Amino acid sequence: MISLTMANMSDCCEIHSMQVAAFRDLLDKYQDVKTNPAAETAEHVAARMEQESTTYYLITLNGCRIGAIGVVSLQGNQSRISPMYILPEFQVKGYAQQALRKVEALYPDTAIWKLDTIKQERSLCHLYEKMGYAATGKEETIQEGMDIIFYEKIVAE
Repeated sequence: MISLTMANMSDCCEIHSMQVAAFRDLLDKYQDVKTNPAAETAEHVAARMEQESTTYYLITLNGCRIGAIGVVSLQGNQSRISPMYILPEFQVKGYAQQALRKVEALYPDTAIWKLDTIKQERSLCHLYEKMGYAATGKEETIQEGMDIIFYEKIVAE
């Protein structure tokens, strides 16, 4: 069972390192250096962490940090998951599902959750759809063979 711990700025370098490791395969596959989190600098991660509307959580398994999840508070009881990642050696073990459930439980006033992912990465789309997220119909083409698909999960009317 994983746990979530609120991150602070002293965790920034580790968060950046994990982000690079978690997204490196996708960067190698799509070569999307302008949009891939693996290509972001530590300074960019720090700037995002310092935003008042953003909270980062470290995903921990048996005392080992295996990933992170960011929550951006939006207007109107809406929140956005961005980013969320698990280190490669811990992927496809159900930890992302656990992290989503736990982070959603931390925000009981959020009525609508939003996130996006690469449409061509069926395992990522399957994860979010399995967790109750539905495609909004909005998509953005990043480059040929790579589109971003947007999801929402309505938890309260």
